[in-house]
Amino acid sequence: MTEQDMTNTGSSESDVQTALKRLGTRAMGLTGADVERIVREARQVARRQKRLMRYQDLEDGIRMHRPQLPHDLRWRFAVHEAGHAIVHHVLKLGPIQGITIDMPDGGYSLLAFQRSGSDMLSYREDLLVMLLAGRAAEQIVFCSVSVGSAGSDDSDLARATGLALALERSLGFGAVQPLLYRDDKDPTPVLDAHPDLAARVHARLEKALAKSMDVLNGNRKRLDRLTAALFEQQVLDGDVVLEILNEG
Repeated sequence: MTEQDMTNTGSSESDVQTALKRLGTRAMGLTGADVERIVREARQVARRQKRLMRYQDLEDGIRMHRPQLPHDLRWRFAVHEAGHAIVHHVLKLGPIQGITIDMPDGGYSLLAFQRSGSDMLSYREDLLVMLLAGRAAEQIVFCSVSVGSAGSDDSDLARATGLALALERSLGFGAVQPLLYRDDKDPTPVLDAHPDLAARVHARLEKALAKSMDVLNGNRKRLDRLTAALFEQQVLDGDVVLEILNEG
């Protein structure tokens, strides 16, 4: 398929769908405007060469918009995202649709979540475990952690802190006055003003991190396999991830 025109009638429907799925995985994290620009530039390349647009034109276009990462940083990204994927899989939170480390500011896992049981405390606690799995994987492999799990409002730590706070304040699972509903738009002032609440939230995060490390230590071969494959390929779709996780 790589060497064939995307519109070549000799390609089967399954070939085309496979190629499109691969491109979709490769483009994870890009904006709609990014994708439009890449397609437009790929068409220009094909037009200049007086041929139809090919799959490779699009893949090359996506790669041109991704900066080359240093070896050590790419390896850490692979470890981090592999950790998220393995814990997500082991805890049966839902299907994995794809993983990429082909991004300038870190990796990205496209994870789906099952609805069955999602309103239960155990499920929400498992979500915390998954959110901290990237950090746990880094700690296991490197004996250190990077800022990759923190530093922004949409970071792993920010999302985990928000969920742990919600368990205490708005979802009815708090250790103190669980029947009260309090919706905290910004966790920072609430946690800073209430050290006892911050301690309870942090205890939930510590418990989740410990469980995440237990899961990953128990699946170390999977972690190493998935990390190596992700480092090499940079992008893996869900089917490939599942094959790697089910090896052996």
